[in-house]
Amino acid sequence: MKKILLSIFTLLFSVSCMAQAQLAFPFQGGKDIMTRFFKDSLTVSKDIIKKRATGMAIFKFTADEQGVISKVVIYYADDLLLTPPIIAALKKSTRKWIIPDHEKFHDFLIPFSVCFNAPDITTTEVQKSSYEFYRNRKRFMSTDQIPLNEATLLPAVVISYDLAP
Repeated sequence: MKKILLSIFTLLFSVSCMAQAQLAFPFQGGKDIMTRFFKDSLTVSKDIIKKRATGMAIFKFTADEQGVISKVVIYYADDLLLTPPIIAALKKSTRKWIIPDHEKFHDFLIPFSVCFNAPDITTTEVQKSSYEFYRNRKRFMSTDQIPLNEATLLPAVVISYDLAP
């Protein structure tokens, strides 16, 4: 009797351990493909380049069973100027998200960091305009409580752009 109970317990324990095997990276192709996708898909606007904007933006979005994105929410942004290109890139990623089998919808949090590639010769104009943006930026923070349910925090995507000559 003890052997049967031990066998049943071992079987149940091994089934519960297999639940972790289902967790794979939620973007088709993995982390590196996701990072490359966003670097290729995100087009930095002329306004961002002109103002030499840099900063962080954190988004929450929901993906359904087919990987279609809905409910894009900005949690935090150093400046709203950074968000339109990121939202456009997120919309391009539709049908690339994989959610766990037992769910109809899943929430994801994804941080983006936007910065410019420093020129070889730093001029005072570059320094001044960069500082001017930093000093005058208007941070955006979500003030309402946004329910997360079960959300997955994705790795940060770093977007670098070249300054116009």
